[in-house]
Amino acid sequence: REAESFKEQGNAYYAKKDYNEAYNYYTKAIDTCPNSASYYGNRAATLMMLGRFREALADAQQSVRLDDSFLRVGGSSPAPPVPCCPCSCSSLLPSPQGHLREGKCHLSLGNAMAASRCFQRVLELDHKNCQAQQELKSASTVLEYEKIAEVDFEKRDFRKVVFCMDRALEFAPACHRFKILKAECLALLGRYPEAQSVASDILRMDSTNADALYVRGLCLYYEDCIEKAVQFFVQALRMAPDHEKACLACRNAKALKAKKEDGNKAFKEGNYKLAHELYTEALGIDPNNIKTNAKLYCNRGTVNSKLRKLEEAIDDCTNAVKLDETYIKAYLRRAQCYMDTEQYEDAVRDYEKVYQTEKTKEHKQLLKNAQVELKKSKRKDYYKILGVDKNASEDEIKKAYRKRALMHHPDRHSGASAEVQKEEEKKFKEVGEAFTILSDPKKKARYDSGQDLEEDGLNMGDFDANNIFKAFFGGPGGFSFEASGPGNFFFQFG
Repeated sequence: REAESFKEQGNAYYAKKDYNEAYNYYTKAIDTCPNSASYYGNRAATLMMLGRFREALADAQQSVRLDDSFLRVGGSSPAPPVPCCPCSCSSLLPSPQGHLREGKCHLSLGNAMAASRCFQRVLELDHKNCQAQQELKSASTVLEYEKIAEVDFEKRDFRKVVFCMDRALEFAPACHRFKILKAECLALLGRYPEAQSVASDILRMDSTNADALYVRGLCLYYEDCIEKAVQFFVQALRMAPDHEKACLACRNAKALKAKKEDGNKAFKEGNYKLAHELYTEALGIDPNNIKTNAKLYCNRGTVNSKLRKLEEAIDDCTNAVKLDETYIKAYLRRAQCYMDTEQYEDAVRDYEKVYQTEKTKEHKQLLKNAQVELKKSKRKDYYKILGVDKNASEDEIKKAYRKRALMHHPDRHSGASAEVQKEEEKKFKEVGEAFTILSDPKKKARYDSGQDLEEDGLNMGDFDANNIFKAFFGGPGGFSFEASGPGNFFFQFG
């Protein structure tokens, strides 16, 4: 009766929830009496409480194998009580508990089809078994979630797949397959820490799990840690040489790394056309790699800015921030392109985004500069009115004023329509304003810095362009407009 003694001690520890000790004593009972279905069943129950479902499944299956030999004896008559093992211990034929435990292990491990067969077997033996009926419904629910997830994965509705796997794992907490599918979808959704956590948990239990190695590599790949990702993909392929996803990801990772590095090399060498081609080719390799593609778009945007294709550069940077809204470098590059194309409101918006994220002195100055340019852009562009560059000399400004003032003087357009006369008079006044500001070093400096000119006491509303004109050309009698034919004039200077 030594085996029975071990079993009773195991039962006592099980009742106290000391499952490790219970496991040890049930093992001793099995070692003493290896043909007892109940000992295997008890140890299976203990292993289930310890979360060791694969081992529990093996014990449950062994208990069923031993049990089945006593279920029926010729025909359908119940078998008489028969000792379960040569030692003549008192453990006789149990109820369908072995099949129930086997089914629960299968379900916990995610094999809902096998679990359903076990629960159906229980109901064949005991059609009123409520637990088997409930477990059969649970297995059906898991199968339904599996089907939905398969369809949604093909549709790339990864959030729905994660939802289905979470529900399925409530019934199958030890199913690595469900966990891996969830982790893969989390990675595809950009939720890398969560995906890595799931994959790492599996690898701690099974370091050779190719699927977990693949998902771990996938997270690194999508985080633009391509070299480390390749190492995981290679390791996964060592464990499972036919792993299609790992093979494809490994190939894509190597191709992306090579194209990106070649593009960077061409850029550094000043071969912008080739760099543009290489970055474009890299962008076509894997549309799912968001972070790497964001960098590639930004790199191509930099190339376009070097080629003075500023609108294309802006488009590339916009694509970069669509993929990664935290990508500061892309915002800075786009903001500079906005500045170069005089789209100052957009530049201010980007620099504000950057400064809110990284409050550095450099970013603050960039924002301030853009705000000044925006303020200046809302005023009249006196350089444009005179048709001179912002670095024009004093002589160039005078020559420009002479040309534009004579071109728009009202006397020259006295024979034109009222509408034309009004427009030319407006331009004549603007030319005078521009000359007044740009010919005065102090006013010019204030204008260039974006400060308010009104602080200098200059009220443009009361500005008299004729006084400036007279002063410039030497007062009355210094010039005259005379007709040389219908609609033609020449200038007579005294």
